[in-house]
Amino acid sequence: MIVLGIDPGLQVCGYAVVKADGSDCRLLEAGVIRTDRRLSLPKRLAQIAEDLGDLLKSARPAVVAVEELYSHYAHPRTAVLMGHARGVILLQAVQSGAELQSFSATRIKKSLTGNGRASKLQMQRTIQSVLGLPKMPEPPDVADAVAAAMCCVRVMATASLQ
Repeated sequence: MIVLGIDPGLQVCGYAVVKADGSDCRLLEAGVIRTDRRLSLPKRLAQIAEDLGDLLKSARPAVVAVEELYSHYAHPRTAVLMGHARGVILLQAVQSGAELQSFSATRIKKSLTGNGRASKLQMQRTIQSVLGLPKMPEPPDVADAVAAAMCCVRVMATASLQ
């Protein structure tokens, strides 16, 4: 089964394609979708939609795992902008025919490290170790996307055992 993990972002959106075999994962591809902050919001959202659409066509995931948004109450504008990007991502995922799964950052971190408050560096090192990667996934947006995909695989494997 192919799972696409996504760490939503308006400027940098991390993605990771993993192949799942039970609860085991193998990283097939990972990277970022970047938008030009000088462009208008609609053009940036269109770029995310186009790039993600291409990725969904090439990877053909059965499941798309998307990290839920978290925003500090002091930055409501950021939450609204991120919500736009996440909305485009969810729409593209559903239109691709993939199953959609959504996980909080705390749940993702806890599933990989046992600590729902793990640092970005701890997450990167855990992913590197678990997947046997020669170097840590960079930037952190990529690591977050890999973690979302791995969390989804683990949750689905546990559910199938019950």
